[in-house]
Amino acid sequence: MTIRVVLADDQPLVRTALDMVITDATDVEVVGEAADGAEAVRLTTELAPDVVVMDIRMPGMDGIEATRRITTGTDVTRVVVLTTFDDDEYVYGALHAGASGFLVKAMALDDILTAIRTVATGDALIAPNVTRRLITEFVNRPTPTPPPQARQAQPTGITDREREVLTLVGKGLSNTEIAHELSISVATAKTYMTRLLAKLHARDRVQLVILAYETGLVTAPQ
Repeated sequence: MTIRVVLADDQPLVRTALDMVITDATDVEVVGEAADGAEAVRLTTELAPDVVVMDIRMPGMDGIEATRRITTGTDVTRVVVLTTFDDDEYVYGALHAGASGFLVKAMALDDILTAIRTVATGDALIAPNVTRRLITEFVNRPTPTPPPQARQAQPTGITDREREVLTLVGKGLSNTEIAHELSISVATAKTYMTRLLAKLHARDRVQLVILAYETGLVTAPQ
């Protein structure tokens, strides 16, 4: 099945570069291009793509607001945000708005294509090392993150083992690492992930990471 993609970036050269590498793939196609967030929302409504590759900084409606509107309006389309990670302080906000992960513009184009495939399958683009770096940089920033006293209560309705798994997810461990840490099989770790997503009404792994921090199960390194 072909993965249908909308590219949203105010830089034509970025869209062109992404379009070129996607055109060479047999399982991915670009069905629309947007130069700002409002256009991305409109195209998503009209075309119902599988994935929107969303730049954060765009004129008019930015990528965060566009992501929020897209993920609120549909369960079909996944959003991955584009960022120049080292100097972009809006990544956490975009993930909190419902994005399934983020791409770094400096990534090789083939890696970006792989990332699109990953998100399209329903997984989240959040490699363990990236998770740790992301949380360290952004989760305790005052703008996107509530102060400790305003944090949500710890999640209820999950077992002690599921809470352990959620904590490890928040620390950035992969399913394989969780399995090793808890002396369980990878298949069992995946089963716990599936249960957590259902019980906590989380869209994907990214939202579980955010939940683990916002409820205080995990705290960001100081």
